[in-house]
Order: sequence, then C-alpha cells, then structure tokens
Amino acid sequence: MIKEYENIKVIGFDADDTLWVNETYFREAEETFGKLLSDYETPNKIDQELFKMEMANLPVYGYGVKAFVLSMVESALELSNYNVPHKTIEAILNIGKNMLEKPVELLDGVEEVLEIFSKKYRLILATKGDLLDQERKLEKSGLTSYFHHIEVLSDKQESNYSKLLNHLDIKPSEFLMIGNSLKSDVLPLVNIGAHAVHVPFHTTWAHEQVTEKDTNGKAYKTISSLRDIIKLLE
Repeated sequence: MIKEYENIKVIGFDADDTLWVNETYFREAEETFGKLLSDYETPNKIDQELFKMEMANLPVYGYGVKAFVLSMVESALELSNYNVPHKTIEAILNIGKNMLEKPVELLDGVEEVLEIFSKKYRLILATKGDLLDQERKLEKSGLTSYFHHIEVLSDKQESNYSKLLNHLDIKPSEFLMIGNSLKSDVLPLVNIGAHAVHVPFHTTWAHEQVTEKDTNGKAYKTISSLRDIIKLLE
C-alpha cells in the first residue's frame, strides 16, 4: 500500500461509467435524435443546441435520462420552429424509455474489486442523477450488498461531499473516492482534503470535461482500469 492511503477507512465509488456503462447510451441517443431532426438542421448544430438546452435546464431538471428527454423535446420544438410532428415527439419519448430499459453492463473488474475491498473497508456509492433510475440500475447490477451506504446526490460539488462525509462521521483524510469524472469525482474531493483516484471512461460528457489549468497541481492518481486500484491499496 502506498503511504498516503494508510489511513483510509471508507472508499466511495461513483456509479455511471465507473461501475457500469452509461455515457455510451447518451451518445447513441444523441445520434438518433440528430437523425430525427435532420430536416431542420445539421447534426453538428443539433448537438450544439441540445447541449445548450441541457445546460440551461440543469438547475431545473437536474441530471439523468428524464432531464435529457425533456431537453430533447424542447430542442426539437425550437429547432423546428414549433413545427415538429407529434410522431417525432413520440419517437423522442421512446428514446428515453429505451434508455431507461437498458440492461446494466458492469465494467471490467468491478465485482472483483468490490469483493476484495468490502472485507477491509466500508464502501459507499456516491452518484448523481435521477433517484428512481439510479435505484433501478443498482438493483439490476447485483452490487447492492457491497455498499454500507448509498447516496444519490443532486450534484457533486465540494459542499455535497462535505455534507456526506459529515453525515457518515468520516474525516476527509480517511476517505477515498474513485470515479471516471475529474470534475465530479476527483477535484471536489481533493479540494476538501480527501483522496481521489481517476479511472477514465472512453467517452466523457462535455459538461464533465476539465482543462489542464483545472487539474494543475492537484494531488490525485489516475489508473487505466479499476483493477489497478488493488495495487494501490494492498
């Protein structure tokens, strides 16, 4: 075990794109949406307008598939100058339903890592998104029994994590967070004095991307596979 992790008592795991596939389905949905609206704009313009709508709606709808669907519907109305056919709106709703019905595909090494660490540490799941959808995915994943505590956060800012650690009566220095997003799973933890490990996923939502300036001087580790965390903690 590396020295800086000697005092770790609790390990937090992000869910989407850390434990199971998620962002891939959003990218596929965006492509389908672009085809549905192809009579009105170019694919690139449709992507840009949808992202702008998602960002504008975040404070109101939050994260998750349902918020994404509402943003698609609003974008379709605006891009079509409110002439989009009812059947297209129905097709957009079906995109969302299909996303919510997707099977949960665990990423490589997830259950092995949870099995090993659950014997030595308290494990928690700290994710954001729609509560009902996250509960559904967790249930389908078969991983529930590994976690001492499950928290679905409205957002992943420093204040959200501080409240969570206070609730669990855990010092930041005793906590390690593992996730795929530098913006949501790593930098907020480092900023409050906790530990974090970055496990990149092959695709990242534009809203979760950060710059080199954001990460410069920040103390965290990056691993290529979740299994690599075993080497850091044993």
